Formats: sequence, structure tokens, C-alpha cells
Amino acid sequence: MRSAVRAIIINNGNLLVMHRNKFGEQYYTLVGGGVDIGESKEQALVREVSEETGLKIQKYKLVFIEEPGDPYGTQHIYLCDYPGGDASLPDSSPEAEISKLGKNIYRIEWIPIEKLPEAPFLSAALKQYILHAVSDGFPDQPLTIDPTKYRGEINGS
Repeated sequence: MRSAVRAIIINNGNLLVMHRNKFGEQYYTLVGGGVDIGESKEQALVREVSEETGLKIQKYKLVFIEEPGDPYGTQHIYLCDYPGGDASLPDSSPEAEISKLGKNIYRIEWIPIEKLPEAPFLSAALKQYILHAVSDGFPDQPLTIDPTKYRGEINGS
């Protein structure tokens, strides 16, 4: 099964997200993507964050693992220190190229964590785990996300 990495990057009470407009369905997701053959999860994390935001992360810790099923595969979610600088989708990224076609659009945004509860977010369970961790602290050891704990639509609470 495929493996992917995602980054939780927080700065001044804002969460860095990828805003998606996928053929009219709009939602937020964490920055990240698939692990390439021969690449470690950590190498993939650094590469994906750089490709999608231009940021060069150096400090990160695995905090959650999610099994959303096909086609997404196992998601390894890392809490990353914000390295400073402007986050924007580089023109050379695959996401920018896809966005140029105008039907499947990617956009990097910072959203206030206080607005996250009502934001459409993929996945609803991951959103709840992030919200709990922001208020109670991120785990020292990675937690496996229980998809049955927070069922619902991508904007479900």
C-alpha cells in the first residue's frame, strides 16, 4: 500500500494548509504527499514541504498515523517547526502546473486555528486530533488516528 507524509506547521496561531478546489469541491488538507521509492518518510516530508510551500523544514516529529484506505494509503503526520519565510506554491511544483488548468486548484494558505473547527478539512478525524493536540499538547509518541472516533463529512466536527 502507498505511504504518504503530511506536515503540521503552526505559526502565530495559524495552521499552514493546502486549500483545494477539486472540481468544485472545496476543502483544506495538510501540506504533503507520497513517499517515493527509495526515499525515507523524513526525506519525503522535507521534499514535499519544499515542493509545495518553498519552506525548508529541519525539525519535525511524527505525531499521528492515519489509515484512510485506498487511494490515500498510510498517512504519516509530522509536527514541524516553522522555519520562517514566506510560504507559497512554487510555480515549478506539480500542484501549480495542475492548477493552471483551472479545474483542480491548489493554493497555500495560513488559516487561524480558531477557524479550523468549522473549516472543511480532510479528514474530519485528523482535524479533531489536531485541535485536541493544539489545546492539550502534541503526543510524545505517535498516535494512530481512530477513524470511528470522529465520523462525518470532511467538515464534520
